[in-house]
Amino acid sequence: MKVKFILPALTEAKSPFWRPIKYSLFPPLGLATLAAFLAPDDEAELVDDHVELLTTDDKPDLVVIQVYITNAYRAYALADHYRAKGCRVALGGLHVTSLPEEAAPHADTIFLGPGEKTFPQFLRDLRDGCPKPRYASTQGRTLHGLPPVRRDLIKRDRYLVPNSIVVTRGCPQHCDFCYKDAFFSGGRSFYAQRIDEALAEIERLPGRHLYFLDDHLLGDRRFAAGLFEGMRGMGRLFQGAATVDSILRGDLIEQAAEAGLRSLFVGFETFSPRNLADSNKKQNLARDYAAVARRLNDLGIMINGSFVFGMDDDDADVFDRTVDWGVRQGITTATFHIQTPYPGTRLHQQLSTQGRILTHNWDLYDTRHTVYRPAKLTPEQLKQGYERAYRQFYSWRNILEAVMDLRV
Repeated sequence: MKVKFILPALTEAKSPFWRPIKYSLFPPLGLATLAAFLAPDDEAELVDDHVELLTTDDKPDLVVIQVYITNAYRAYALADHYRAKGCRVALGGLHVTSLPEEAAPHADTIFLGPGEKTFPQFLRDLRDGCPKPRYASTQGRTLHGLPPVRRDLIKRDRYLVPNSIVVTRGCPQHCDFCYKDAFFSGGRSFYAQRIDEALAEIERLPGRHLYFLDDHLLGDRRFAAGLFEGMRGMGRLFQGAATVDSILRGDLIEQAAEAGLRSLFVGFETFSPRNLADSNKKQNLARDYAAVARRLNDLGIMINGSFVFGMDDDDADVFDRTVDWGVRQGITTATFHIQTPYPGTRLHQQLSTQGRILTHNWDLYDTRHTVYRPAKLTPEQLKQGYERAYRQFYSWRNILEAVMDLRV
């Protein structure tokens, strides 16, 4: 059986005038993970539309397409194209899980939730001649005993960070705005690999640098402690993501630093207690953000701070206050977002009920456009403030000020 796995690109990612570097950062590990379930005599191809030419004049037996919200229209067009040629098409991913009725007309089969259990079942059904139109992940979610990711299908030279890895799935927190919370509903929302299997996957990766793409690398403290203990002495340098509370609790962050952690994505998101409570981000309530910055800076860990603008308690001065704080605390890099009500989230349900959604053009749901009506700002103020925050934070003046503050 000939199988083609496709990650469709955003329209902007294919533009000859503006192609953000971020679209060539990481390979599509999710599709490479599914490819590992194919039979030895199956022929597999993995095409990342962001970094290579996608040709569509072929006719594979099965086309598997990963759909997220800002590539949905291109994904559906590709699916329709291959179905018209007589190929069987399967769609899965965050957007399909959030809006299965939208995706279903474009596919022979759709997958809801993670596919480590449902995709192998689909392949068995397909070979038996009885594939179902829908597979939903609920019971038995686990990462134990999975076959090795098909990294042979990944074109390493096309990516800035080919050594990316995922050793957990989901997140133990349940923030109202989180797109992935809906993806893992109906079953276990957070689970990890066996430590020995995670270390074996790391050993298979060449070079020294790693990037853990897990939503919360410190989320399972026992697993993380065992992972870092096993990584000590490997000589690896790595990056990851964690929450504010996990950095402040115990000595796990020190263990991570000793194992080679050098950069951490931290979801500060907002300074407003009301915003934190309203979005169910309880893990940040009553936490000392400055203590997080000090602890990471003292360990020599670079901080990529994440901040969300446009929550209901945000007014016109939230942008300047956020930038000023980040500069004073020596935040290495900042990622700013306009709050985005992704379909399937509690935030989307709330704003829809209140009549505040302004558009359902999924191309605009990229955290760079205002797609709803904010409470204390106009949509234009939110967009302009977001853009100003980026300009100010990355100004030469603020870069130099941050450097000087770290020397004090």
